[in-house]
Amino acid sequence: MRRRTLLELAGAAAVAETLAIACVGPTPAPTAAPTTARAAAPTPAATPARPTGRISVYSALDESTSSEIIKAFKAAHPWIAVDLLPRAEAGELWTRIRVEKQSPKADLFLGGDSSLHDGLGTEGLLEEYGSPNASAIAVEARDPNGFWTGWYFGVLGFAVNTDRLRKEVGGKAPRSWDDLLDPAWRGTLVLPDPGKTDAGYVFLATQVFRSDRDEAKAVDYMKRLHLQVAQYLGRDPEGIRLVSQGRFAGGPGWSHDILTERARDPGIALVLPEDTSFGIGAVSLLKGRPSAGLPAARAFVDWILTKEAGELNVKLTGRLPVRKDVTPAAGATTLDQLRLVSYDRTFASSNKERLIRAWQAAVRP
Repeated sequence: MRRRTLLELAGAAAVAETLAIACVGPTPAPTAAPTTARAAAPTPAATPARPTGRISVYSALDESTSSEIIKAFKAAHPWIAVDLLPRAEAGELWTRIRVEKQSPKADLFLGGDSSLHDGLGTEGLLEEYGSPNASAIAVEARDPNGFWTGWYFGVLGFAVNTDRLRKEVGGKAPRSWDDLLDPAWRGTLVLPDPGKTDAGYVFLATQVFRSDRDEAKAVDYMKRLHLQVAQYLGRDPEGIRLVSQGRFAGGPGWSHDILTERARDPGIALVLPEDTSFGIGAVSLLKGRPSAGLPAARAFVDWILTKEAGELNVKLTGRLPVRKDVTPAAGATTLDQLRLVSYDRTFASSNKERLIRAWQAAVRP
């Protein structure tokens, strides 16, 4: 019994030793299982870097609107600093950007008709950029070459002072641009300068397109209209304010600016003549600035194309949105309600300087 017991105990010990060795087994490779687990889990290194830095902006918008838009962007991107450079009219900024091409002063060109951005892109002064938010923008507000993206529409309208219209012009608002050649309008009109302002150049180009690109006919129209014009102004909204004050009986300008003025003064009215046109307010990235600021500038483009920025723009300016999920301002006339001229933006852009020279020669010999 004693010997058998000892053998059983010895056998049990051997089995236990064998099990212990089996449990320990070969030493596992130290990185196999942990590496797999770490690869599957997200890590801070996999998160895209947040754009930071400082950007400079050339804005063709009025000072108040520019400041509010920059303020909203900085609230959404507090890690990006923004310098709003001294503002100017879109045409002046277009000239300034071209002059500064060897040493650009800004990262972004904000506002101004797309034809200006088109010209800068053709001259190699813009960076191509396809924002991920551009898919929500109306197709006609996207540059197929990728140099700019539209973020609002501006309809060309006509402002009339209702009192002067009734007393001096017979109370008949113009149904077409040709009606402005009526002698009753002689010396009563104010016009934004086509060489300096967006609205002025779009007005000039509109005459070319409604004349079926007969440039001689369009220039003749502008020459005859010149007899009706009391003053040309270098800033778009300025003429509308003067019409509101009764200094002039009427003048062309952006519809949203006219509606904004009407909210302050019901004595001014908006007229939308047939065969009018619309501009596309665009944003673009200027080439030649330090590459370190490019991600931050792209972040601005992405933001200005959001629904939130579109709603802010409508609230501030009444401009027509380019996103269908943004509601137009109350009283705004949408593009599908208008009789529009066939406006060729590529032609308007590539022939801008030549058309302006032809107009200047006709009205200022």
